[in-house]
Amino acid sequence: MNSFNPNFKTLMGPGPSNIDPRVLQAMSRPIIGHLDPQFIDLMDEIKALLRYAYQTENALTFPVSAPGSAGMETCFANLVEPGDKVLVCVNGVFGGRMKENVIRCGGEAVIVEDAWGTPVSPDKVEDALKANPDVKILAFVHAETSTGVCSDGEALAKLAQEHDCLTIMDCVTSLAGVPVMIDDWGIDAAYSGSQKCLSCPPGLSPVTFSERAIEHIRKRNTPIQSWFLDLSLVMDYWSGDGARSYHHTAPINAMYALHESLLLVREEGLEAAWARHKQHHAALKAGLEKLGLSLLVEEPYRLPQMNSVLIPDALKPREADIRKTLLAEYNLEIGAGLGALAGKIWRIGLMGFGASEENVRTCLNALEEVL
Repeated sequence: MNSFNPNFKTLMGPGPSNIDPRVLQAMSRPIIGHLDPQFIDLMDEIKALLRYAYQTENALTFPVSAPGSAGMETCFANLVEPGDKVLVCVNGVFGGRMKENVIRCGGEAVIVEDAWGTPVSPDKVEDALKANPDVKILAFVHAETSTGVCSDGEALAKLAQEHDCLTIMDCVTSLAGVPVMIDDWGIDAAYSGSQKCLSCPPGLSPVTFSERAIEHIRKRNTPIQSWFLDLSLVMDYWSGDGARSYHHTAPINAMYALHESLLLVREEGLEAAWARHKQHHAALKAGLEKLGLSLLVEEPYRLPQMNSVLIPDALKPREADIRKTLLAEYNLEIGAGLGALAGKIWRIGLMGFGASEENVRTCLNALEEVL
């Protein structure tokens, strides 16, 4: 065996995405202790930068030391108690995972379903809230990675407020790619992932919790089922003046990378980042149409950073071979469909650093040759 040296690949699937050389360089800086005063200063800067990315003043905004799925579980494990009724919107794979979290927390999941590739219907949610006045939480996926559809987070949060519910929003794929306005929309808990539009290595999950959510956690009648994700313990590590109480050994160098990636987001500016994703999505769409390919999601609901491409019937028998050829001969990774869309779509990501003219050209040229 020798040192592992993978060849460079253009990552245009559902994540991870390619990362800026500055972020890679940041990971190579000298490691320090997770309670070192310098690291505590870094933690405070990460929290401030995440508040900018999330557009929130929430004090409890920090990265969970685990991937986005752990951010999801952090929200559900802390907010859902046994017997709680939770309205879960399912329009793809990750809404289904929300349902699983509710069940594993001992809650009762009330499901609102929409077809894959379509957004969550506010009308259906409103009807379900009226039919279930004892619902305590509304949970939905803002950007469904499995389909490339964006739901109206603002409208759904407004419905939850009208019915005195907390909200849990999945913005793993949306954060820094399209507007995510935690405070303006009134979202109570949200989670994301480091490897999507933040263009950071996978392994961290930024979360944010409102004061209303924190108060809800403080009034729990039962212990939080997860020790590692118990916010009452984690808060003492990520908050406080100066000293922090020991909770776990944070992934130091991964935090360096997240800090650098968030600096890049702030330097570009969120509005500029959103516009860049839209610009390169438009170029990709135009090129795909020239190849005779179309997109699954209707234009008003499309995520510019996650493009679900319908596979023509003639190509479906060899869709997996086409992806393998792109990876083997062009060092280009695109994603397969999941669940109900397996074998029916390709998922082409334009996320963060990967939302570039060069990547659009690389993808379109490779697809044209292979097809």
